[in-house]
Parts: sequence; C-alpha cells; structure tokens
Amino acid sequence: MDLVEILPQLHMLRFPIGQAYLWRDGTELTLIDAGHRDAAADIEAAIRSLGADPRELRRIVLTHCHRDHVGAAEELAERYGTEVLAHRLDAPVIRGVRATPDPQLLDWEIPLYEHGLTVLPAPATRVDRELEGGEVLDFGGGARVVHSPGHTDGSLSVHLPHHGVLFTGDSIAAVGEVMLGVFNVDREEALATMRRLTSLAPSVACFGHGDPLTQDAARLLLEAAERASAAG
Repeated sequence: MDLVEILPQLHMLRFPIGQAYLWRDGTELTLIDAGHRDAAADIEAAIRSLGADPRELRRIVLTHCHRDHVGAAEELAERYGTEVLAHRLDAPVIRGVRATPDPQLLDWEIPLYEHGLTVLPAPATRVDRELEGGEVLDFGGGARVVHSPGHTDGSLSVHLPHHGVLFTGDSIAAVGEVMLGVFNVDREEALATMRRLTSLAPSVACFGHGDPLTQDAARLLLEAAERASAAG
C-alpha cells in the first residue's frame, strides 16, 4: 500500500485495486472507504506513520457497497468503536443481507470486471448510520453527503465546501484520463450524477480509482462530463 499526501490534512491510501482517503481534524480521524478485506493492518500502519493514533478513528464513510471499498471497515470498527456510515440503499448489501447488484457492462468493461472479482469479498459489515443525501457530517468543516446513484443505487459522494474537496467514490474515475466510473448499474443515472458532481466545481477531486486532481480540477471534471455525455 502507498500513502500519498494530497493536502496536509488529507492522505490517499492506495491499494493494489482502489484506494481510500484519510482526513484529519486535529487528532480526530475520518476514513473515506476502507480498502480490501485484509487492509486493516496497512491502514493502521499508515495512520501511525503520520504520528496519529488509530484509536482516534471516529468514522468510516463508505461511498458504496463494492468489496474493494468496504473491505476493512468491519475489522476497524470492531477494534476502535468507529462509526460506519453508508447510504440507506447500499446498507443491506454492506451488511451481507442482499447480493451485490450486477452492473450493466459495456463490452470493454467485461474483462476489467472479471479481473476485479479476484478481490476477496468483504465480510458482512455493520452500518451504524444510514444516510439519504443532504446530511452534513461533523468533519472537514462540515462534510456534505451527496447521493450519487448510477454506479450503485446507494452510491454517495462527500463534499467539503470549506476546503474545496470532493470525494466521488466510483462515480468518477481517473484511469488514464478523467472519466465516468465503470461497472454502473444504470449508465444514464451515472451520467446525471457525474454532471451534478461536476457542478460543485471542487479544487481537489478524489476518486475511488486513479490519482486525485489537485490542479484545474473543476475544468478537468467539466471536460470529462462533456466527453461522457457526448459518448452517451
């Protein structure tokens, strides 16, 4: 796992597939997504390497129900009493009481999707707080939850207006270029979500896959949304 500083209070934890983000408010920690199921030790080591204490991990916000984002949440939550938050529509999948929905795959997505299945399924994971979208969470100067359907029904994004930071989950990716995320259950809804997130015009955009944008983020997101809309 690689640990990459994005801002002094924001680090990316990059795993072999996908990534998570650690936000720090003083000593209090928030994790956006939780990597794969065996990532807990790496996440703890990363926190300690920053001079922080994993016991200060207050919350884990899951952007959606896929295995490479939920993975270590249950282990970390059990160990540190961390609150786990997710959208109401994805919560049953995260808890293991409903199957992961099948995406509508384009032809070129099929081999990528099959490769992603090599990641071990996440264990059944508790969700302590179900979100709808529109909530303001107590970190990052007021973190606004944005319901972002399309990738999954209960995908969400997290916007920190005070800092100009947007966490998109897999609704948007930056693999080669900024693009609509792949493996969507509803491509038209995913496109609408991409346009809505782009309208937030963040200074920093953090994706579930691909390097964050830290310069010209608003322009690059707008151009990507226009390309995706033109492609249909």
